[in-house]
Amino acid sequence: MSITSRRAGNVPASPIRKLMPYATAAQKAGKKIYRINIGQPDIETPQTFWDAVHTYPSKVLAYGDARGLHDYTDELLKYYENAGIPLDADNIVVTTGGSESIVFAIMTVADPGDEVIVFEPFYPNYNGYSAMADVRLVPVATKPEDGYHLPPRDEIESKISPRTKAILICSPNNPTGTVLTREEVQTIADIAEKHGLFVISDEVYREFVYEGEHTSVMHIPSLSERAILLDSISKRFSACGARVGCLISKNKEVSDAVWRLAQARLCPPTLEQVGATAVLKNLDGNYFAEMKEEYRKRRDAGLEEIAKIEGSFCAKPNGAFYYMVTFPVDDIEEFAKWMLTDFDSGGETTMIAPGPGFYATPGRGFNEARLAYVLHEGDLRRAIQILGEGVREFSK
Repeated sequence: MSITSRRAGNVPASPIRKLMPYATAAQKAGKKIYRINIGQPDIETPQTFWDAVHTYPSKVLAYGDARGLHDYTDELLKYYENAGIPLDADNIVVTTGGSESIVFAIMTVADPGDEVIVFEPFYPNYNGYSAMADVRLVPVATKPEDGYHLPPRDEIESKISPRTKAILICSPNNPTGTVLTREEVQTIADIAEKHGLFVISDEVYREFVYEGEHTSVMHIPSLSERAILLDSISKRFSACGARVGCLISKNKEVSDAVWRLAQARLCPPTLEQVGATAVLKNLDGNYFAEMKEEYRKRRDAGLEEIAKIEGSFCAKPNGAFYYMVTFPVDDIEEFAKWMLTDFDSGGETTMIAPGPGFYATPGRGFNEARLAYVLHEGDLRRAIQILGEGVREFSK
């Protein structure tokens, strides 16, 4: 009998990080590893972030407001106004990273045993966060051949039960890079309104859209009281370690409930909010355009290399900085491990994130992997070339 709780036992290990022991061993053995398994940007965090942290005037690092620092909230209001999302300060709760915003959203709208619909493949930590809340994720399948866009409305509605409380979407998507069209977001809104559901929208990759436009749940008027927007500075400002996110809702009952959860954890990180405030206040007008162009070039370069791997398939991602790739292998998890333990090309190898961890449906993703184009173009090309060599060797 386990001495730990059922809740803790239900939280799965991260499929993105579980290969780390093999990577550590490979590195100790002298292998160079191209890490395209995790969405850690290599673009420098803006200098204004560091300057603000280094010059923090107080001699005491005190608690902040549970909702977040007022100066930071003021800058967020301007940022969202520029994104076509007018808000009041009471609509925003600053969180300890986007991760906490997901936990808060699920715990606010769903009780233990309730259900949240999610489109697979999806960000694996949704599994962990829902398990922490004892809430069940109900997957709706999307397909590579459809570019991982939403299935017909009736397929989505067929998953709704009396215990369904929300639909969780992510656009631009992690892990597929799919950007939902306005029509797709409107479809979700119509379903939510019909069935009395909330829409939880993970919009961390808002600026990373290479073709078309990003549609926020906050752009859909009918969702005003049902939309919960989740966000973070992690990818936008290459500040994953800062742990500053936010949850946005125009529904006062939701916002007040989230505030109570926020009070229970006291406050989000103070210094990191100071840094984020400075970044938003002094943001170069070309920052997002230059960043987007850099990632677009990387995306295109990586797609060229993936196309050279015989038997592979990758739907062109329109956003974020990930590919979800189908490979000609029978067991992607074994292949990913083998790349670290048994294979190298001139002393180099590549680390990927196996596909099954991005699915809730058993048997899906067995030949898929997520690749993150977070390396400079030359390194990215080399990483995927090594991957191709590995596929050919593994398939013999």
